[in-house]
Amino acid sequence: MGISLLHTPEGVRDLYNGECARKLAVQSRISKTFHRYGYQDIETPTFEFFDIFQKERGSVSSREMFKFFDRENNTLVLKPDVTPAVARCVAKYFMDETVPVRLCYRERTFINNSSYQGRLKEITQTGVELVGDGSADADAEMLVMVIDALKSAGLKEFQVELGQMDFFRGLAEEAGMDEQTQETLRNLIEDKNHFGVEALLAEREMPDGLRRIFLRLPELFGGFEMLSELSRQIRNERSRQALERLMEVQKILETYGVAEYVSCDLGMLSNYGYYTGIIFKAYTYGTGEYIVTGGRYDRLLCQFGKDTAAVGFAIVIDQLMLALARQEVEIPTAGTQTLLLYEPEARKDAVILASELRGRGENVCLMLRQHGRKPEDYKDYARKNGIGRICYQAEGGGMMYPVYDKEEEARGI
Repeated sequence: MGISLLHTPEGVRDLYNGECARKLAVQSRISKTFHRYGYQDIETPTFEFFDIFQKERGSVSSREMFKFFDRENNTLVLKPDVTPAVARCVAKYFMDETVPVRLCYRERTFINNSSYQGRLKEITQTGVELVGDGSADADAEMLVMVIDALKSAGLKEFQVELGQMDFFRGLAEEAGMDEQTQETLRNLIEDKNHFGVEALLAEREMPDGLRRIFLRLPELFGGFEMLSELSRQIRNERSRQALERLMEVQKILETYGVAEYVSCDLGMLSNYGYYTGIIFKAYTYGTGEYIVTGGRYDRLLCQFGKDTAAVGFAIVIDQLMLALARQEVEIPTAGTQTLLLYEPEARKDAVILASELRGRGENVCLMLRQHGRKPEDYKDYARKNGIGRICYQAEGGGMMYPVYDKEEEARGI
């Protein structure tokens, strides 16, 4: 029984010491990036009413939510997605606001994945939501912020893939597909299942040109240059406008000087029911999962009573940290820098010195030397806990003796 109490439930994990410090440092860097773009912090509850995340407003199925009941027998859920929760807040607190609202967050989400998927059930996300701006400039700002945020975290090699939900929906409407058929086809295309797409289309009557475009969707990824040629082959206005929007976004990205980080993938089709326009994901090596997901959701806030456009994204911090670790990216942290050892007789001088150093902004761990341990015996402790130096206050106070310095050790001094 004692041993079992030390374990965590499946899908969650502990973070401590250096790993926790590095995660907090990365989150802080990203938050500062968001603030530089004029975004303000928001924090939503860990659990909400189940209705906030119903199918048309959510990103996961009901069976993947952690559900429970309050005393009034209301069904509550641990938050599986941040965007609907922020949408609720905006509709509640900014209902009459006509100027775009810029919000950023750092939240935990909870998804009850199947055990065989091997994924965390509790993940940390940090992201932004831009509400009240339906322009291509807003779309581009999201992509630019993703790039800046990932750079601030220490990543150098990554790619943002950009898709368009309206492009697919325009084709599906032209083909007369119902919602169920669209969902099946969307999953096949998302999985790059060419044979599955071909088999499904073979069951339906449609113009040969439209059929060819559907068959090409799993392969329509790469540079933006393909969009102009593809646009000439499209007959429906919704899909054509979607491609024109992507080309407009590309021009804005070129103005920012970041177009090299972004490529097109028209076969990328999100399962998030609320996305309406551009969608995007960011990938890097060292993890098989995306590290960023986002898109435009112009009709989500209507369901909360506020008719306005919106776009946003979330960085999956756990996947980002995995990638940074595998790429051996060094993450400086604001951990304890100085360990000040002292003897009982030197307590007063040690306390005064520690207070002075802390007042100057230094991090100081004050520790009474244990009987039988020499000051040099604490070097391993310092190395394990990110301590930069050890100083020793001997009996009688007075002189403080240096015992260990991480930088000097690295230089072989």
